[in-house]
Amino acid sequence: MNAVPQQGADATPGTRLASLQQWVDDVAALTRPDRVVWCDGSDAEAAALQQAMLADGTLLELNQDTHPGCVLHRSHPDDVARVEHLTFVCHEKREDAGPNNHWMAPAEAHAKIDALFEGCMEGRTLYVVPYCMGPIDSKLARCGVEITDSPYVVANMRLMTRMGAAALARIEREGAEGKPLVRGLHSTGELDPDRRYIMHFPEELVIKSYGSGYGGNALLGKKCHALRIASHQARSEGWLAEHMLIVGIENPQGEVHYVAAAFPSACGKTNLAMLIPPESYREQGWKVWTVGDDICWMHPGEDGRLWAINPEAGFFGVAPGTSEKSNPNALHTIERDTIFTNVATTDDGQPWWEGLDKRVPAKDWQGRDFDPARGPAAHPNSRFTVSAKQCPTFSPHAEDPQGVPISAIVFGGRRSSLVPLVFESRDWAHGVLVGAAMGSETTAAATGAVGVMRRDPMAMKPFCGYSFADYFAHWLSFDRPDAKLPKVFHVNWFRKDADGRFMWPGFGDNLRVLEWIIGRVDGSTAADAAAIGHVPATGALNLDGADVSAEAMAELLHVDAEGWKAEADAVEAYLDELGVPAASPLRASLEPLRAGS
Repeated sequence: MNAVPQQGADATPGTRLASLQQWVDDVAALTRPDRVVWCDGSDAEAAALQQAMLADGTLLELNQDTHPGCVLHRSHPDDVARVEHLTFVCHEKREDAGPNNHWMAPAEAHAKIDALFEGCMEGRTLYVVPYCMGPIDSKLARCGVEITDSPYVVANMRLMTRMGAAALARIEREGAEGKPLVRGLHSTGELDPDRRYIMHFPEELVIKSYGSGYGGNALLGKKCHALRIASHQARSEGWLAEHMLIVGIENPQGEVHYVAAAFPSACGKTNLAMLIPPESYREQGWKVWTVGDDICWMHPGEDGRLWAINPEAGFFGVAPGTSEKSNPNALHTIERDTIFTNVATTDDGQPWWEGLDKRVPAKDWQGRDFDPARGPAAHPNSRFTVSAKQCPTFSPHAEDPQGVPISAIVFGGRRSSLVPLVFESRDWAHGVLVGAAMGSETTAAATGAVGVMRRDPMAMKPFCGYSFADYFAHWLSFDRPDAKLPKVFHVNWFRKDADGRFMWPGFGDNLRVLEWIIGRVDGSTAADAAAIGHVPATGALNLDGADVSAEAMAELLHVDAEGWKAEADAVEAYLDELGVPAASPLRASLEPLRAGS
C-alpha cells in the first residue's frame, strides 16, 4: 500500500482538512482498528489490495486467459441484496421522511448503530476512501468520504467513483470554502441479519451502515449517497438526483438526443443504456452512446434545459440475463478487469450465470458443486463491477463537466397488462404523475417476494431521501416560464399475450420506440390523442424487419379506457397514502383518465 498513515502516537495527518481528520480520528477511537489507511486510488494501491484479498480468499481468481484481471467474490448467503426493511431515513421530523421511508429519530438511530460500531474494527484495517461523484472538475459533482473495514468495498469504490488523491484534493479545497461533505461510515460487522442497519441522516449529510458487505448496503457512494442523501441535497439546492440511466441517441444526420430513463432495478436499465441498434438502423447510421446506466443528476442550465451528469464512474450491473442477445456491449465491457459477485463458475474458471450461453456451470455462487435442485447456479442478484470506460459505447461526452442536455425523460415498469408499449404525457404536470404512478412487478434486486406488483414512483421508492409528497412537489417546481423542460414518456417492454408470452421483442428493437420519442421531441413523428396522453399513430413506429405482427402492435398500443379508469382510482388511493395534497396538480392530471379522453 502507498503512503499509509498509521494511527497512534506517531500518527501523521491524512488530510489538511482539520474537520475531516477529526472525524476519522473519532471513528478510529470508536471502532479501534489495528491500523488506518488513507486510500490514494493509485494502480499500485489497487494491485496490492487485490493481491491481499486473493491471498486471504476474499477474492478468487477467474480464468485469466479468457477474463484477464477478473476476480470473483462470494458474499455470505444471508447478504445478497438490499435490505429495505432495515434501511432508515432519519430526519428530525417523521413527516419529512414520509410514509415511503422507514424512519427513526436521529438521536435514537445514532445511539443504536454506534453501539454496534463500538470496537468492531479490532483486528481489522480502517480504510479512508475519499471519492467524487461525477467528473472530478464538474461543478455538478459532489464529494464524500467513506470509512470502511472492507477491502472489497475499497476495490469496488475505486471502480464506481472517482476515488483517491484527486478527490481528496477537491474535498480539501471545498472544505476550506465551507462546502459540505458527505460522510459515510461502514463496517461489515458480523454479517448478522439481526445486527444490520443502513442509516441515513440527510440534514447531517451522514450515512452509517453496519452488518452488510453487499453492494447497495456497503458501497455508500451508490444508492446511499447518490440517491438518498443527494435527493435531499438536490431539493435544497434546486436540482434532481434520480435513479435513471442516461443514453445518447445519434441519428443518421449526426444529431444526438440524450434521454434519461427510470426503471426499477433489474428491469433493463443497463441493457437500454448499452443498446445496439437493429442491423437496418446501423446501416442507416444510427448510433447509441452510453453515459450512465443507473443514476442521473439533472441541473437546470442557463439555457432553461436540464443538464445531466452520471455521478458514477462504473457499472454495478445485474449479471443474470446479460447475454449476447440482450446486451453484447455489457459482455464486452466485463471481459477484463471486473469484479464479479455471487456468479457461478465453469469447470475452467470462467464466470457463468443463467441466460449467458450454452456452457454449463461447475460451481454455484456459494462454491458448491452445481445441483439444479438447489436453485439457480448464479444468485439472481449476482453482479459485476467494472469501469464505465471499458464500455465500447461509452460516450465521449460522459465526462463533460457541464453534463449533457436532456431531450426526453422516460419512465417504465414491468407491467404484463394494461400499460401500452409507449405513450407521451400531455404536459409536465402529467409527466410527473406518470412517474409518480409508475408500477412494476418486483425482481430479485431487493429482498422479499418476486413478481408482486408495487408502485415505484420514478423508480425511487427504495431511494428517495425524503417524503414523496415533497418530492413530487419538487419535480413540479421545475415548470417555470423560462424552462425548456424535456418531454416525458412511459414505456413498457413487458406486455404479455394471453399465453403469457412477451409481445414486444425488446433489446435492440427498443430503439424503434426511442426513435418515435425523439421524433415527438423535434415534431417529426405522429401521435394520436388518448385518455392517457399521446400514443403512436398507425404506422408512426418503424417496424421494418421487426418480429412483431400488426395484431400484436394493435394490442401493444391499445388503450383500455375502463381499465385506466380503475387505474386512476388506484393511483389516487396511492397519492392519498403518500399524503399528496388535494390541490396538487397531480390530482387534476388524473381527470382525463376518468373521463376516458
